[in-house]
Amino acid sequence: MSERRREPGHGGLKEPLTRRAFTRWLAGVLGIGATASYLALAPEEWPFSRADPTGRRRQPRPRLSSLRDYRVTPPAGAAALGVGRDTNEATRLRKALDAVGGLGRYVKSGEIVLVKPNAAFDRSPHLGATTNPAILEELIRMLLVDHRVAEVRVADNPIESPADCFAKSGMTAAVDRAGARLMLPDANAFRWIKTSGARLIESWPVFFRPLRGVDKVIGIAPVKDHNLCRASLGMKNWYGLLGGRRNQLHQDIHEVVSDLSLMIRPTLTIVDGGRVLMRNGPTGGDPSDVKLGKVVTVGSDPVALDTWCYKHLLERSDELPAYLAKAEAKGSGRMDYRGRVREIT
Repeated sequence: MSERRREPGHGGLKEPLTRRAFTRWLAGVLGIGATASYLALAPEEWPFSRADPTGRRRQPRPRLSSLRDYRVTPPAGAAALGVGRDTNEATRLRKALDAVGGLGRYVKSGEIVLVKPNAAFDRSPHLGATTNPAILEELIRMLLVDHRVAEVRVADNPIESPADCFAKSGMTAAVDRAGARLMLPDANAFRWIKTSGARLIESWPVFFRPLRGVDKVIGIAPVKDHNLCRASLGMKNWYGLLGGRRNQLHQDIHEVVSDLSLMIRPTLTIVDGGRVLMRNGPTGGDPSDVKLGKVVTVGSDPVALDTWCYKHLLERSDELPAYLAKAEAKGSGRMDYRGRVREIT
């Protein structure tokens, strides 16, 4: 009969520790130690790692918002793409809008409307790298005077100095004359936005202040050659709302342009073909690279609009930019514009 030992301070006897029990105890201790070591020493990107050499884990996670869908169902019988041709800038804009059912079918009295031009560079308007101030001014007047919206906001986050870009492009003066509100970015104007279905900007900071409380959103972009994605048209224009280290997105520019078609579902997109930057885009700088036209296009389908403009305004018959097929695959529109275009000359 084996001897039982007394537990110090207790009246009872304790069973002797068997080999199997000792093995289980030792495995548990080693497992806890290994787990603790893994959590503390594993690289930051490994699952369940607690390492934080960059300090990112200690930073508070941003509160994510999402942008609403600003689209409006086009009126019955309206074209998905309207083309206005005229020697007068204001007239061709009105013709293009009439072709898609008229601006009054997309905006209502008392609404707040954001107009997003392309003001990316500190350039004179005749170089074609920025939105035509005359078209911008006419659109603002139509919104405020003809359709009595409560407020028109104009905003962009240019690559160069925002104030200088808007002033040099002529858009500051156009906004002031027409009675809109120009909103320039600052460090507190951005909010993290979640875009479902996006690959590169599923969670990304966006110039949100001008979007707060708006009812409708209209993009108004020039037609430009682009050295990375071949064309800067309606969808690429929304790149100007991104904050953060957006230059890193250029590594997969076609993917991010298609992501933008998910992030912003605009009420309308206007692409102005009055000054077409045929070469050396998107910055331009040489007047000889600009071709003058007499056309404005408006669309409720941004994919069809960009496809048409690429072929007919940039006058390119080669393979379409890859972002168009990607945007179509993400459900943002259809490249095939046949039977969906109305021209008013």
